[in-house]
Amino acid sequence: MAGKRRSKKKKVLFAVEILVLLVFIGGLYVYGQLNTKLDKIQQPVLDESKIKVNQEVQDSINSETSTLTGYTTYALFGIDHRDKNTALGGENSDTIIIASVNNDTKDVKLASVYRDTLLNMGFSDKETYSKANAAYAYGEAEQAITMLNTNLDLNISDYATVNFNALTTIIDDLGGLDMDMSYAEIVHMNNYCVETSKVTGKKYKKIEPAVAGTYKLNGVQAVSYARIRYTAGGDYKRTERQRLVLEKTANKLKKQNLATINKIIDKVMPEVSTSFSTKEILALASGAFDFELGKTSGFPFDLETPDSVPGYSGSYVIPKGLEENVIKLHEFLFPDEDYTPTETVTNISDTLINMTNVYPSTTGSGTSQYE
Repeated sequence: MAGKRRSKKKKVLFAVEILVLLVFIGGLYVYGQLNTKLDKIQQPVLDESKIKVNQEVQDSINSETSTLTGYTTYALFGIDHRDKNTALGGENSDTIIIASVNNDTKDVKLASVYRDTLLNMGFSDKETYSKANAAYAYGEAEQAITMLNTNLDLNISDYATVNFNALTTIIDDLGGLDMDMSYAEIVHMNNYCVETSKVTGKKYKKIEPAVAGTYKLNGVQAVSYARIRYTAGGDYKRTERQRLVLEKTANKLKKQNLATINKIIDKVMPEVSTSFSTKEILALASGAFDFELGKTSGFPFDLETPDSVPGYSGSYVIPKGLEENVIKLHEFLFPDEDYTPTETVTNISDTLINMTNVYPSTTGSGTSQYE
């Protein structure tokens, strides 16, 4: 079963960008046009028996006491096939984003989970802690969703991914994006462009000399810009760049005519892989004009990046109290929810403190400088 799903899996950079742009953001296409194109989307079978939800969360949903029932929450993964986890034999998720939709107001909120965050992988038979992006390599979408549900007290059951080429195609068809860039960003973007161009088969023009300013980026350049992580702020600034590319692309898409939108749909739909059924996609599309992309944020909100973590190699993002950060996440995604962390989240939070000696913030605000 796992081998069959792997053969169908698309290799992607961003998941959320295309799903949000083609489903959530209103005004992109009409119901009838979408209906004729859905057969181009890949819809692999998700093994729901492998997706876990913390028991206390499930109990509250079953008893209809949870306000989570007023929201629909999706996991959106970006899988970069160049980020192969040789130890696990799979691919790390380059991007992890939680999309929460208020079923009444249709407001959409996005929370990017920093890929290097040290979290519990959510296995039922053993306690394993690793970077959040490793969960996908351990067990593809099912394990990655379980990781999010376990650590964050969520009840996610659906996901979407998009092929690497899709975002470059959309941006090119939109005529590029205007982006303010620093000297360091230009240098690193130029370096990333070499590989992005090779993978996508698309061309670009190197920006030289590298002088800070505003530039119109084509698809290869914009995707490369969003991949930058070796400047001040590291992965945190990287997720900000991703969200900026998303915002600028969404704004340009809203202004396009149907001919351009149809052209983009024809190219992008074959690159989409999702657990949504055709009926579910059509239901989302029929109300597309009502959806409104709202606030975005990063997780953890309050964090440390220690020089080392005992027993682990490499750099990690450590929540300054997972329990406290999950409370903030629920306040952000589900503002009308009366949330109390489950025993599972509390235990994971305590374990992380014991492992890393990183304690909850004592400042009171608990706000990350990278938020």
